[in-house]
Amino acid sequence: MKIKRFYKQAGVAEAEGGFAVTLDGRSVRTPMGQPLTLPSRGLAEAIAEEWGAQAQEVAPETMPCMQLASTALDRIEAQKDEIIGQLMKYAGTDLLCYRADQPQELIKRQDILWQPLLDWVAARWGVQMAVTRGIIPVEQSPEAIDSLRQVVLAYDNWQLSALQSATAAAGSLIIALALVEGRLSAAEAFAVSQVDETWQIEQWGEDPEATRRRAALEADVHGAARFLSLL
Repeated sequence: MKIKRFYKQAGVAEAEGGFAVTLDGRSVRTPMGQPLTLPSRGLAEAIAEEWGAQAQEVAPETMPCMQLASTALDRIEAQKDEIIGQLMKYAGTDLLCYRADQPQELIKRQDILWQPLLDWVAARWGVQMAVTRGIIPVEQSPEAIDSLRQVVLAYDNWQLSALQSATAAAGSLIIALALVEGRLSAAEAFAVSQVDETWQIEQWGEDPEATRRRAALEADVHGAARFLSLL
């Protein structure tokens, strides 16, 4: 929902516990009414820039840092168990664990781009993910899921906000963890998450709706990466 721009200038001010974004000198609040107190000046300045860039109407979908910060403050703490549970569902059916059984070109591309990330998770946290090919489902071990849960629980609410967004955009908790940990850049994370789609486009082309969807997913991955860099 868009609202008319009601302010002239966006700025940043020091606040108790961090930094605040101000509109004409008044501190911004989250959609749930909490003070928008940010952990770093850089993040506060980025959100102030998002507010300042709005035209006659305020479009929240054009403000990724504001959205992620609001999620961290309004949703993560209050719904942490539910959010962790959602992330574990992604882990149970992680994109990287479902490989094609044909054609050989796609099989090779998936193995080259996906397997190193599973090897990284195994080396980093001792998590062994099971892989399947074709349409045969695979069940991840309780030990693997529990280990990933412990990894995720170690993140603060700000990191979890970015992790949740990146996981949904990539369709993979493993890719999102690689983004949070700096194993992948935003561009790399998006490319790895789109291996199947990219191959299909190479074979058959891309329609406008798919192009728009891919652009939105790419923006979410880059938004999460920028948010993390500003914390």
